[in-house]
Amino acid sequence: MSFENLSDRERAVLSHLIDHYVSSATPVGSRVLANQYYKDLSSASIRNILQDLEEQGLVAQPHTSAGRVPTDTGYRLYVDTLLKAEPLTESERERIRSSVSGAGKSIDAILGQTTRILAEIAHQMGVTVAPKFDQGILKRLQLVRISSERILVAIVVKSGLAQSVILEVEARIKDDELTTLESILNEKLSGLKLGEIRRTISARLSSVKGNARLLKLFIDTESVVWNQESDSQAHVVGAENLMSQPEFADRENLLEFVRTVEERNKLIDAVNGVGGAPTSFGAPGAPGVVVTIGSENPTPEVKRCSVVSAEYKVGRVKGRVALIGPTRMRYSRLVSIVEYTAQSLTDKLRMTDND
Repeated sequence: MSFENLSDRERAVLSHLIDHYVSSATPVGSRVLANQYYKDLSSASIRNILQDLEEQGLVAQPHTSAGRVPTDTGYRLYVDTLLKAEPLTESERERIRSSVSGAGKSIDAILGQTTRILAEIAHQMGVTVAPKFDQGILKRLQLVRISSERILVAIVVKSGLAQSVILEVEARIKDDELTTLESILNEKLSGLKLGEIRRTISARLSSVKGNARLLKLFIDTESVVWNQESDSQAHVVGAENLMSQPEFADRENLLEFVRTVEERNKLIDAVNGVGGAPTSFGAPGAPGVVVTIGSENPTPEVKRCSVVSAEYKVGRVKGRVALIGPTRMRYSRLVSIVEYTAQSLTDKLRMTDND
């Protein structure tokens, strides 16, 4: 539905209603709006405006005698056309920068610290989703014997991402065979995306001679070496921040959300906006901040929440940082927190990559 015909006054009343509802968590009546925001409009005039907004699906009245609350559609209009991002204070920016920068060089540690600072500053639930390892470009591969029948395969991609897997071998592999195979693998595979390696590994190694048993562990396209579940890695901090919110006073709502937090794949779908159609903030062509509101969320258990997220980069691969909370959230502040945190994280990972 298009709301281009909304008058400036109707937009202003909607904006004031949302701001007040976010602060109070109680339905907002015409008398409250008249007393706090207007000197030239009577309570009756504002009541008429609220009725018009309700007819357009932008606000709703929980009970006949109650005030109005924003609908998901009302929040969407507010976010798309009325919201003005609140700039962070210099102390807040410094706190984010120093927290992310002080996390060390491990990407896992950096993401963990980023998630904590998000949750602390916003008082919502912070989530970081690790980059898709499949899109990483192989920098080097190392084969390390850890026992007579076990080999550790360490995969390092450009931008510092690393994963490892332990392979079981049927018989002892000679050290020189392991060294030779490591050299061949690096020669033929370095510089390729891991997803491309998985799809073409058989052809690329078809002419390689050597220990057939060992080669088979790498040539198999279903090999655990090339099919690690890195996409499911996420850090979650601050779920307790939501438990005190009025929206989660209902035990059933709370249990649904707790299950989602425990099932990380659902949470990651919500953060990545799979199936949704959110609106982006930021300069044209830039990833910007994405806000997915209530029923827009593809994950049923998160339909009472909004997700404010932004993309960060590790070289050519990307992940997301996000805040999750009730639809009754202070969007103007949260978009600034997420945007600045994502940029700080990208800067930190760029420095780590150059070390």
